[in-house]
Amino acid sequence: MHELPVVQSLLEITLEHAARHHARRVVALNLVIGQLSSIVDDCVQFYWDILARDTMAQGARLHFRRVPARFRCRDCGADFALDESRLLCPGCGGFHLQLLQGDEFRLESIDIEEETTSSLQAMAKTESRFQKNL
Repeated sequence: MHELPVVQSLLEITLEHAARHHARRVVALNLVIGQLSSIVDDCVQFYWDILARDTMAQGARLHFRRVPARFRCRDCGADFALDESRLLCPGCGGFHLQLLQGDEFRLESIDIEEETTSSLQAMAKTESRFQKNL
């Protein structure tokens, strides 16, 4: 259920950027979601389909790219991927870890169809980011 306000913000940002670039319609959104994010792809898609209805974003495809969790050991400096069976440094066994990536949720880019042409145009990557606790 916490995906609803996230998708509302996502739609607002999408429509704002699309209007700024004179879009006729939004074709696709490219989303990046970290492995440790509590965002569920199917829930995002479900709310998107409802909220985007009757807007220029209706029917836009959502592409989800999952980012694996990576950590750095503060004891020995080793970087490593998450081993879901245990959260310890594989190098030294330390547990003083810093999360490097894996909790993000962001809109990476929006594909639009411009008013003046029928070809697809990719908008510049947006810096809009979503906090996982939205």
